[in-house]
Amino acid sequence: MARACVLVLAAVVAVCAAAASVAAQPPGQRPLPSNYHVINPGKFKRDQQLACNDPKDNKAACNAKCDKRCPNQCIVLCPGCKTFCMCDFYPGVSCGDPRFTGGDGNNFYFHGKKDQDFCIVSDSNLHINAHFIGKRNPAMSRDFTWIQALGIRFADHRLFMGAQKTAKWNNDVDRLELAFDGAPVEIRAEAGAVWESAAMPGLTVTRTAATNAVRVQLKGVFDIMANVVPISEEDSRIHNYGVTEDDSLAHFDLGFKFYDLTDDVHGVLGQTYRTDYVNQLSVSSKMPVMGGTPKYVSSDIFATNCAVARFGTASRAGISMVTARAN
Repeated sequence: MARACVLVLAAVVAVCAAAASVAAQPPGQRPLPSNYHVINPGKFKRDQQLACNDPKDNKAACNAKCDKRCPNQCIVLCPGCKTFCMCDFYPGVSCGDPRFTGGDGNNFYFHGKKDQDFCIVSDSNLHINAHFIGKRNPAMSRDFTWIQALGIRFADHRLFMGAQKTAKWNNDVDRLELAFDGAPVEIRAEAGAVWESAAMPGLTVTRTAATNAVRVQLKGVFDIMANVVPISEEDSRIHNYGVTEDDSLAHFDLGFKFYDLTDDVHGVLGQTYRTDYVNQLSVSSKMPVMGGTPKYVSSDIFATNCAVARFGTASRAGISMVTARAN
C-alpha cells in the first residue's frame, strides 16, 4: 500500500545538537512559497543580511538575517522579512548530530558511528544510505557524528552525493561532490543552473546557490535538498566538537520528500512513514535516542545489506515502475 510522504528538510548544523527541540509541524507537504529567498552566510559571513523590497508598495525595505540557531542557512520570506530555520518551516528534520524528525512528527537522535554507513530509507524500489563522519569526545561514550555523504539506489542506478573534506572553510568554494552511475555530475557554478540526466528521464540537479547547495529531483520518486556546511570554530569551542586546522568537518544538511514509499519501508528515518509505526521513544525527553544501531549498518555507501533492507524485494516489474514514473 503506497502513500504520499511529507517533506523532510534540514538546515541546522551541529548547534542543533544542544538546542531545545523545535516544535514539530503536523505531517503534510508545505512547499516553499514563491516569495522566498535563502541566505547562506557561511563561516565568515554570519552577519550577512538580505533586503526585502516590495515594489508594489512604498514601504521602506527591511533587512533580514539568520537566527543564531541556523547561522549557516535560513529562509527569508519577503516582503515581510520573516526568517525561518528550514527545520522550523518543514515537518521532518535531519540535523547535525543527527537529529531527525520522523514522518510521525516526533524528534529523535540517531548517533550511529563515525566512518560507517547506515540505511536511513529502504524500500522495494528506493534505498538511501548515509555515511557518517565524527569526532570522539573522551568525556562521552559515543562519537559526535554528522552525515557526510549519501548513496542512493533506484532502478539500476546509483547516485552519490558527498561533502568533500575541507580544511579552512570558504563558502565561495564549492565542496559538493556528485556522481551518477560512477560519472561526475558537471553543473555550472551559478544559482539556478540545471543538470539533466540523459540516461534517467526525470532526474535533475539544480543549484540553489552558486556553491554548496543543490536540489536533486527524480520525478515521481524523490526530492532532495542538500547543503554542505562546516562546523564553525565557535560551535566547536562551545560543544567541544574537536574541529582542527586541517578539518572543518564539512557535512550535509539534508531534506527529503518522497512521493511513493510503500507501507513496508524501513530504515532509521524510513520506518517512521509506515502507517503501523509506533514511536516507542521518550518524546518528552530533550534528547530521545533511537537505538538498534546494528540493524541499520550497511557494508558500504551503496550496499543494500543492512538487516532491515527492503530494496529489490519487489518484482523486476515493480522496480521498473521507478523509471516509468519518471517519464
